[in-house]
Amino acid sequence: MRTNQSSGMRKKLKNRHFWNFAFILLFSIAMIGCQGLSAGSQHSTSSQPSENLGFNTSSLSFGNVVVGSSNNLTLTGTNSGTSALTITSTASSAKEFAISTALPLTIAAGQSASLSIVFTPDSASTFSGSLSIASNASNGTETISLTGAGIAAGVLTSNPTSLGFGTVVLGNTQTKSVTLTNSGDSGVTISQASVSGSGFQISGLNLPVSLDPGQSTNMNVSFKPQNSGSSSGSVVLSTLISMSAKRAHLLRASLQYGSQESGSEDGTLTINLAGSGQGQGTLSVSPTSLSFSNVEVGKNQSQPATLTNTGSSTLTVSQATVTGAGFSVSGLVLPLSLDAGQSANFSVIFAPQSAGNVSGNVAFSSDASDPVLNLPLSGQALAPGSLTVSPTSLAFGNVEVTTQQSQPATLTNTGGSSVTISQATVAGAGFSISGLILPVTLNPGQNAGFTVTFAPQSPGLVNGSVTFTSNAPNPNLVLPVSGTGVAQGTLSPNPASLNFGSVQVGNNKQLPEIVKNTGGSNLTITQDTVTGAGFSVTGLTVPLTLTPGQSYTFTVVFAPQSAGNASGNVTLTSDASNPTLVIPLSGTATAPGQLTINPASLNFGNVVVGNNTNLPASLNASGASVTITSVTSSNGAFTITGLTLPLTIQAGKNAPFTVTFTPQATGVANGTLTFFSNASNSPTVQNLTGTGTAQHTVALSWTASTSPDVVGYNVYRGAQSGGPYSQINGSVDPNTNYTDNTVSNGNTYYYVTKAVDSNNQLSVYSNEATAVIPQQ
Repeated sequence: MRTNQSSGMRKKLKNRHFWNFAFILLFSIAMIGCQGLSAGSQHSTSSQPSENLGFNTSSLSFGNVVVGSSNNLTLTGTNSGTSALTITSTASSAKEFAISTALPLTIAAGQSASLSIVFTPDSASTFSGSLSIASNASNGTETISLTGAGIAAGVLTSNPTSLGFGTVVLGNTQTKSVTLTNSGDSGVTISQASVSGSGFQISGLNLPVSLDPGQSTNMNVSFKPQNSGSSSGSVVLSTLISMSAKRAHLLRASLQYGSQESGSEDGTLTINLAGSGQGQGTLSVSPTSLSFSNVEVGKNQSQPATLTNTGSSTLTVSQATVTGAGFSVSGLVLPLSLDAGQSANFSVIFAPQSAGNVSGNVAFSSDASDPVLNLPLSGQALAPGSLTVSPTSLAFGNVEVTTQQSQPATLTNTGGSSVTISQATVAGAGFSISGLILPVTLNPGQNAGFTVTFAPQSPGLVNGSVTFTSNAPNPNLVLPVSGTGVAQGTLSPNPASLNFGSVQVGNNKQLPEIVKNTGGSNLTITQDTVTGAGFSVTGLTVPLTLTPGQSYTFTVVFAPQSAGNASGNVTLTSDASNPTLVIPLSGTATAPGQLTINPASLNFGNVVVGNNTNLPASLNASGASVTITSVTSSNGAFTITGLTLPLTIQAGKNAPFTVTFTPQATGVANGTLTFFSNASNSPTVQNLTGTGTAQHTVALSWTASTSPDVVGYNVYRGAQSGGPYSQINGSVDPNTNYTDNTVSNGNTYYYVTKAVDSNNQLSVYSNEATAVIPQQ
């Protein structure tokens, strides 16, 4: 029998031979050539013309040419024969067309020559004619048709031809428009414009300006006289009149044009100007202001005034606008025209509807040099003696019983005569007045101050009045007064004391406290004082004002630092009827619990990598309950189950849990479980260790039995040589090899086999094989 103690597996491989066939695919590529075909063109040679002299055109059009100017066009003749020829003479059927080339003119065989034809119109009309050209060529005389048009030169005209501005008041400006038109048949350019005459100006003309035939443009001429009297002047426009005509464009490409004569004519257009300046009218008023004194309400007072034109021209007053309550104007019919030096009288009336000082104005609108003339107005309106009180009523609101509150008031004579106050009568419990010595006389506008005091003797609303008796039109003036007597504010606690019970040292407990104003007036808490170890207050900010019936909630906290009974107070200081409110506090501080782990450490021994082992443990609380909030593992190979956090363990109780070790690699693994709690020994640590080992196997093989009845074999293993042995295969194995996967590192194993026949009869043990398993 043979044993294999290696952890690897042996494999026998047979070599196989693979033949790879490579196929080569051959392609035969045939190149096909292309031939380009070109077709030659044949030119037939025309026969020589029967004539020897030919021209590039049979007609010439000179287009539009300004009368008095001319236009030249060129005619080209070609000798297509084999010998020289001579142009001997020309004849024009119209005097406007003529040839300017000197004759005779000889042209060599195969050569060309130019003839210059001139068109000079003498009137604005359309012209036509022909030119006969004689030569010794075989074709004799050639005739060329001629056309052209004479056009008139451009002419600048104005509408109107002169401007009269009439009479314009000094300081004003009058503007008129002039239309400038090109009335000719050629272009006109306005190159310069000049203005003469005092007060005349032009605008709206951006020079130079070019006008086509029939085209117009506008300019403005303004007159702003500088002095009185007549003024004359002119606008002089300098023009440049174009005399070039439009050229005719012929279709034949070989036609050569001669230069066209062109030129210009300078001209001027004069527009005469006339106008007259006149001095402005000036409006004045006398007197320059009006003041109305001591006019009683319901009556009126009138004062005269005069408007005068002190200028040198007529003016028109178009409007008189009156402002100010009670003022009006009479005796003035508008619009009013005043010649130079002329005056008009009118009246201003003051009829006040209420007492007091009033200011106003009369604004005269006109076309004078000063278009708005103001006449300031003032008036004093007097009313009969009238007594008023300010304020018109007094409300004292809530006033605590046994205290008092005072408010000032003022009596005023708002009329136009003196008032005597003879008596002041006070009604209403708790009200009184001071500071007024009667009788007292108040002149118009004079006042007298006094004080009303409310000193309630019992809770409740009190309505009263102060009645002033006088000789004013309102002989009994009543000042209503009111106030409410209220009880003093009282501060009440709920609950009256606070007991926190048992609180573990290091923890805290919070209880709410409510204070309420059960009195009838506002109270203000100015200070809060807390005594007793571990006690404090949150949510209370002083000063704090509570209205009657208002409540306020704050929090008292007990956070003991050492075990034992604790007591203290919350003291609230206020302006309530109970100025010092004491709320007793009590509580018991208990020592914190201890947390222990059983066992304090866990050793998982050897665990095959990829497998896991579980070990139990428990948490124990002593002294007091302990709340575990979290747990952490320092090594991912160790995990914990069985605890749901947070978890509270009562004193003397325990909580079991399980720790699992799942090694990820061979070797020793150490770690800790750290439990966080409210225990005095938090955090509490459990130490962990374990060893990850490799997985070993033992491969067994043996020689087959020679007996024909043998159907298989059983495999046995023992911990010591010679046995005892235990069967490790589950059923009869027909093979002669077996692998043991259940060995542990560091152990020695002893193996034997037995053959099994078809009747399930067993042979004796085979010889013994030994396998020593490594530590790792």
